[in-house]
Amino acid sequence: MAARLLHAGHELTVWNRTAARAEPLVEAGAALAATPAEAAGGAEVVVTMLADPRALESVVFGAGGVAYGATPGMTLIEMSTVGPDTVRTLAAHLPKGIDVLDAPVLGSVPAATDGTLKLFVGGEEAVFERLRPVLDPMGVARYLGPLGAGAAMKLVANSTLGALMCGLAEALALADALGLEQGAVLDILAESPIGTTVKSKRQHIESGVYTPNFSLSLAAKDLRLVTEAAEQAGVELRLSPAARSWLERADAAGLGDLDYSAVIADVRGRPASAP
Repeated sequence: MAARLLHAGHELTVWNRTAARAEPLVEAGAALAATPAEAAGGAEVVVTMLADPRALESVVFGAGGVAYGATPGMTLIEMSTVGPDTVRTLAAHLPKGIDVLDAPVLGSVPAATDGTLKLFVGGEEAVFERLRPVLDPMGVARYLGPLGAGAAMKLVANSTLGALMCGLAEALALADALGLEQGAVLDILAESPIGTTVKSKRQHIESGVYTPNFSLSLAAKDLRLVTEAAEQAGVELRLSPAARSWLERADAAGLGDLDYSAVIADVRGRPASAP
């Protein structure tokens, strides 16, 4: 995503919690900051993309955090999957004069590389329109409403992803128990309503090698956010808690760094490996 901004001609300063991951961007022309505060200093726009609410809080408000380099007139685009409450709390604690958009994304590594991510945006519509030149290189941005609306939409979308992947896992486990041949099962399911999921993950399933496009540990975190948001809203969900339990079991089994489709191997009792 940062590379897309750089290639679009934006002047870019980068910082990463894992320093080595910033090196390719520096080689491509980005400046390297020693801290998030340094990266934010003098910037018109700061983009954060982090694993979970705890990491976001640390990077924004911890020692050397973004908040200490922010200046009035800056806009923070928060693109992590952290839920609407976290986004609104973040905005409330930033210095005055800082605009905030929440813009979590749907899509994994290929879409990020190609600039075809789906961006769900919440915040003031005028700020969204002003920041289109920053958002558009990363994907297709859709404005959804006030601050937190983008984060809420991401939870809604992820609730379906968890159900689909774990539904496929259970279907294949049932097929195993009934003595069906895997190839035939995948052929038929590929032409069913779950076909998109089957086609995108078939190579992983057949090889047992789950190269991560989106890690299982992050998927488990996302389903925790989904179920917690539903509880707070007083909405009864049954599929999302079930998907969360499967993903958390696979994570506890040591599959967290693999693609989230490795939950299929865990449900089936089959090995799953990294490339």
